[in-house]
Amino acid sequence: MADKGSWALAITVCAAVFLLVRADSITEAPAGQLFVYELHREVFQSEFEPFHKLYGHIYNDPMVFKCNKERFPDLPRWLRFTQRDPYENGFLYGTPLPQDQGRNIIEIFVINKRSYETFRERLVINVGPAVKQMPYQAEFLIERREIEKVLPATVQEDIRSDIQNLWGTSRLEFVNITSALDRGGRVPLPLPGYFEGVYVKLGSDRPFSKCMLRLETAAHQRECESGGKITGDCSTCKIPSNCISWCRSALFDLSKPVPPAPVPTLGSGVLEWAGEFSPPESPPDRDFFPDYLVTIIVPLALVALLCLILAYIMCCRREGVVKRNAKTPDLQLYHHHTIQGNASELRRMAGDDRRTVDRPRQCLQPLLMAEQAMAES
Repeated sequence: MADKGSWALAITVCAAVFLLVRADSITEAPAGQLFVYELHREVFQSEFEPFHKLYGHIYNDPMVFKCNKERFPDLPRWLRFTQRDPYENGFLYGTPLPQDQGRNIIEIFVINKRSYETFRERLVINVGPAVKQMPYQAEFLIERREIEKVLPATVQEDIRSDIQNLWGTSRLEFVNITSALDRGGRVPLPLPGYFEGVYVKLGSDRPFSKCMLRLETAAHQRECESGGKITGDCSTCKIPSNCISWCRSALFDLSKPVPPAPVPTLGSGVLEWAGEFSPPESPPDRDFFPDYLVTIIVPLALVALLCLILAYIMCCRREGVVKRNAKTPDLQLYHHHTIQGNASELRRMAGDDRRTVDRPRQCLQPLLMAEQAMAES
């Protein structure tokens, strides 16, 4: 029984390891060449199939991809990820260098923005040594493209076809693709006809054509600086959005050995005699009393003057009750003094029984009497 249990445990472990290995996607990336891995939304859509079968609906769910190196918060330095919209595919792209050789395990988290379910997948990228030697490399700027629109294989093939006609050889490989924003470009306006621009770099073991060698001539540089018509532009493009900018193109000839940096000349290691050290003298004494007057006394004097002016306005310029009453007509003063009594009488009449309340006094009779007295006088 113990032997059967051990065999069952071993078979279970092997099956689990086999399923784990089958779950990982493994791909190769040679050093010095462009690596592109497209994350298709329709492939990950099947991971949420039980939900669709349960309710009988098929959705075009928006999905967001989050990628990072296993046990690290970000991607390797040579790898980048881009996804412009949740309804578009994502791309992992980059160019590994010879020092980046090794195994890279990338964790891909898929977030369904409709149901907020998540799915995790692992991508194993084995970076190996360079397969092809490309000593001749050229970089071109495509102004009417964005990085997500250039990474698909069909678009790369169209661009390669145009460069083949310019280069005169079919032995071309993509070395790198970079957004112009990563090279210091400006963010375009969110309007039709404005693009961020993409730099594409291709390499070959064949030398440059005569047409491409015009990029290194002084006449070509003067024409580009003047901003006039470029006479040496011999590039062609089948699709207008794939046309390259001839003045923003550059050639890199890696077939020529780079001269080593000059070796620094070694001196004797002894500093030259510059005489005896003469320390500076102490600075002269400075009188800080004028600074004290300007900083402390003057602001305090201004504050005191303002306080005196405010006190004079508030205390000495008041009109007073006696002077105010002397300037007010007697009729207006009498009317003002009787307002409170009249209000109390009205409240008393409204609150008590009207049959037990005395008849209201004639409020206007004293006023009329006062007016007659003033008229007679």
